Amino acid sequence: MTDLIATRAEGVARMAAFAPHMGRRYANGRNTDHGPGAHHAVSGLSPYIRRRLVIESEVVAAALEEHGPEQSEKFVQEVIWRGYFKGWLEHRPQVWSSYVKGLENDLAALDQDRRLRRDFERATEGQTGLACFDAWAAELVETGYLHNHARMWFASIWIFTLGLPWRLGADFFYRHLLDGDAAANTLGWRWVAGLHTRGKPYPARADNIATFTNGRFAPRAKDLAEVTHGLEATEPEGLPPLQPLRPVQAPQSGRPTLLLLTDEDCRVEDFDHAMLDIRAVVMLASSQLRSPLPVAEAVHRFEEGALRDAAARLNMDAEMVRADHLEALVHRAVRAGATQIVTPYVTRGPLYDWLDAARPHLAGREIAWAEWRRAWDVAIWPHATAGFFKVKQKIPLILRDAGLVC
Repeated sequence: MTDLIATRAEGVARMAAFAPHMGRRYANGRNTDHGPGAHHAVSGLSPYIRRRLVIESEVVAAALEEHGPEQSEKFVQEVIWRGYFKGWLEHRPQVWSSYVKGLENDLAALDQDRRLRRDFERATEGQTGLACFDAWAAELVETGYLHNHARMWFASIWIFTLGLPWRLGADFFYRHLLDGDAAANTLGWRWVAGLHTRGKPYPARADNIATFTNGRFAPRAKDLAEVTHGLEATEPEGLPPLQPLRPVQAPQSGRPTLLLLTDEDCRVEDFDHAMLDIRAVVMLASSQLRSPLPVAEAVHRFEEGALRDAAARLNMDAEMVRADHLEALVHRAVRAGATQIVTPYVTRGPLYDWLDAARPHLAGREIAWAEWRRAWDVAIWPHATAGFFKVKQKIPLILRDAGLVC
């Protein structure tokens, strides 16, 4: 996976190549982890969808056109999961804030607790002695990818068998996954831990691993913890209350504008930017914000490639800026004479946190903040308030609202 070309053209080509397999073949084969270089039953499109080099609606449209709604049902559901997780976290931003604070505490404990640090290093270096887990750790670091089923097994073993803090595992994933997404990664780990669907943790079972790795791994049942309950006791207060989706300030035409490109959405040409008086274009490199620990170089490279491809498709000169100093955007906007910054919507996560901290600096210079939000997100997020089943029931309505079916 680390050799992926981070362009829309490459993503579209991969989508077209996999379209014939988005039906029954996907539904029947998607749960089997065939190992590095052999993940042919799944699309491998997630790094492109994550940055919207390829957008969810066009992937779903390709599946519906090729296979119809019945045969493509499972593939369509899996695409919608990402939107569900994003919408859920938009409704409960406190869960992200809690993750960030909890990770700070876990990293501090890692510095102080020698045994924890030893166990953590063995896990991340693939030296636990549990063959399947060690192989997945190596694959993640070497390729920037893990099959979705392997991600669940890995997280379950990390939490329940190895007894390691779940946030340290989520951070390990986020630092290495090319498709790393704040919502999907954080909530996926919470789901395995029994915190997302409270009291229903995901157990890694020896027979399940053997079956769905085609016998590549055959752990002994006694080597895996019996999971009888999740980590819900660590959050006795339960889930925070729902919050309304935050409002979006629309761009103002004719106003001097800095157009901001981030790897949240690299299909800016889908939005009406012709009405803007664009004075400057900035590509904001922000992968380093994923963690206080070093983020994999492959993640940085893919992000930079995606941003440069986004700028090239706009046919505009663009400057690469690293999201370090909060004044960085202010300086670029003032230098360009811009009085508003316009960008596709940024969801909850480290980039949102950085931009939120930068907004007072922008406001102090009377620089407005404006965003575009996609119809796909507008169609899904209002339903993403509880478990996925609620969204699953609304899929026909979501597809209609997104303009994919009549």
